[in-house]
Amino acid sequence: MHSQQKNKPKNVMRKMCPNFDKEDALETVLEVPVPEEMFASLGNNVALRWQNMATWMKAQTSDKWSSPIIAGRYNEMSFLLYIVGSPLIPLQVQVDRSIHRAVKHSSIEASTAKYIVQQYIAATGGQPALNAVNSMCVIGQVKISTSEFHQGDDSVKVKNSGESGGFVLWQKNPNLWCLELLISGCKVISGSNGKISWRQSSNQRRPISKGTPRPLRRFLQGLDPRATANLFIDAVCIGEKIINDEDCFILKLDTSQSTLEAQSGPKYEIIHHTVWGYFSQRSGLLVKFEDSRLLSVKTSKEDGDVFWETSTESVIEDYKYVDGVNIAHSGKTFFTVFRYGEQSANHKRELEESWKIEEVDFNVWGLKSEFFMPPSEFKGK
Repeated sequence: MHSQQKNKPKNVMRKMCPNFDKEDALETVLEVPVPEEMFASLGNNVALRWQNMATWMKAQTSDKWSSPIIAGRYNEMSFLLYIVGSPLIPLQVQVDRSIHRAVKHSSIEASTAKYIVQQYIAATGGQPALNAVNSMCVIGQVKISTSEFHQGDDSVKVKNSGESGGFVLWQKNPNLWCLELLISGCKVISGSNGKISWRQSSNQRRPISKGTPRPLRRFLQGLDPRATANLFIDAVCIGEKIINDEDCFILKLDTSQSTLEAQSGPKYEIIHHTVWGYFSQRSGLLVKFEDSRLLSVKTSKEDGDVFWETSTESVIEDYKYVDGVNIAHSGKTFFTVFRYGEQSANHKRELEESWKIEEVDFNVWGLKSEFFMPPSEFKGK
């Protein structure tokens, strides 16, 4: 027994760092826990690592990006943070107290999907357990690997090395959430206050993007079974497929044209966004989640529009019960980004994210709506 306790792995997330202003002062709590792998990559010795960490922690000012540690990699990290770290799903998810839709007036494909969703609810703990959750806090780590942009249609491979990071995700029903994600010194904050959603980079005071409330894709990778069930309750069953030796039902959901138009802007248009869920016939659990989006970006009349097509698939694993709710604790997400247009060559890039959940807590005491307020530019909207 004692030997087992000694060999038990230590927590791989660093949550505290020394106080750099006063050596004898209390340690500082990190806003986002840092994976040991990321900390180890910051320098050759512990002192240098903490010095580099201090640079990041103190760099929330306008002169932040004069630091050579960060400046040279900002554009790359921003791309990864938005495409991989904090993508949103276009569909609003209504968190009902109970999930039920009449099936007698539905098509066979829609009726089948509703029965599959009911099996999924049972597999993730049952309706009473899901209804008992009104908020959550999740701490996790990610590792992102990526290829370069490759011209042409040939297949490309991601690099072996990757960028490590950590995240903290807060959620409160209905439609309130906040994500803080830190990867190799760059940070993004995403959130929704139930009226608007936004994303903001740590080096820009104005939010990068805003729009109608939408769920974070990360919720639908096995973290929030009730949101997942509400999303797919209106889907259709389009067939079966074997995923990792599991026979699965495939549920498909297309975003309506009115929703796409509402989320488009003056300089870009979302042409389509489709979602698929693969539910195990044996366990009833969601084992794979896919979505595909096509975006048209307006340029000068001479150049024509540029199209960005992003295909994403997440393999969801390691389900464990937390307070009666079956939550996925790890997985991998694969991204393929195509860029093409009339006056530009085709470019392709592949990215991969491995993620692991370290802690999940439900019904966080004292978590108020004010915690999810948007940046000051959008207050009152």
